[in-house]
Amino acid sequence: MDLKFLEFEHPIAELDAKIVELRHVSNDTNINLGEEIERLKKKRDQLVKSIFSNLSSWQVVQLARHPQRPHATDYINHIFTNFDELHGDRMFADDTAIITGLARLNDIPVAVIGQEKGRSTHEKVKCNFGLPRPEGYRKALRVMKLAERFHLPIITFIDTPGAYPGIDAEQRGQSEAIARNLFVMSTLETPIICVVTGEGGSGGALAIGIGDRVLMLQYSIYSVITPEGCASILWRSAEHVEEAAERLKLTAADARKFDLIDEVVTEPTGAAHRDADAMYIKLREHLLQNLKQLQAQPLEQLLQARYQRLMHHGIQYGEK
Repeated sequence: MDLKFLEFEHPIAELDAKIVELRHVSNDTNINLGEEIERLKKKRDQLVKSIFSNLSSWQVVQLARHPQRPHATDYINHIFTNFDELHGDRMFADDTAIITGLARLNDIPVAVIGQEKGRSTHEKVKCNFGLPRPEGYRKALRVMKLAERFHLPIITFIDTPGAYPGIDAEQRGQSEAIARNLFVMSTLETPIICVVTGEGGSGGALAIGIGDRVLMLQYSIYSVITPEGCASILWRSAEHVEEAAERLKLTAADARKFDLIDEVVTEPTGAAHRDADAMYIKLREHLLQNLKQLQAQPLEQLLQARYQRLMHHGIQYGEK
């Protein structure tokens, strides 16, 4: 894969370019440059570890939005089998910003819901850049209720800047659709696992983010607003976007510290897009482990634990 490098990754990109150049020279001239190539690879790997061990919040935001970062469709295709997509909310339309369907996780039948941004220009426009409309959330709700009826665990993949703020979405009840999902998911009689894989933006993320276990990938973010939106409101200037990112406490480490999530899923060195296959394997393991624990609980105990989990948010920090 031809990697795209972010600004803070430029030293890594330079070493990668030297490695590629030496390989071409070695192939064209039959000169053995293996030792030098290995030396540069080790230096590159050490540099990657050094840079990624000390990332700022804004740099994590950039990684969460990386154009090559795996999307919901990638996780669905590589983690699950026998995926059958379900379309439409039975009320207005089919919103392709949210993908829903039934699948199997190691032969365990599950319902899957994911937010999709798209990759090519055509896909991004089709998926509305990952900004779901009310019909998307109502489609997700329809599948959730279907899962409850047939006792299927639900797994959601969160990756959205937020719900679509357009007037047509407001006219069709955007806030009601999000609120309805929050209300129903809080008492849904089936295990729910939510995974933030990229951007977890405001109510657009929460609408499929109420669960018994909430996981975040190491370089994903979860926030009430984007850093750009925060900077425009508080400072009325995009120049403060990095400070806004820091103050929002939006990284996975921050969310775990405040007890807003249950697990941080470690990504491969250099983030998920550098070794997507390893990311799929690791996330599948986490999903199976959590699903096994949730299915072992009696339903009444599961629902009570979910309620207590929701009521606990913010208490210990509000009292201080």
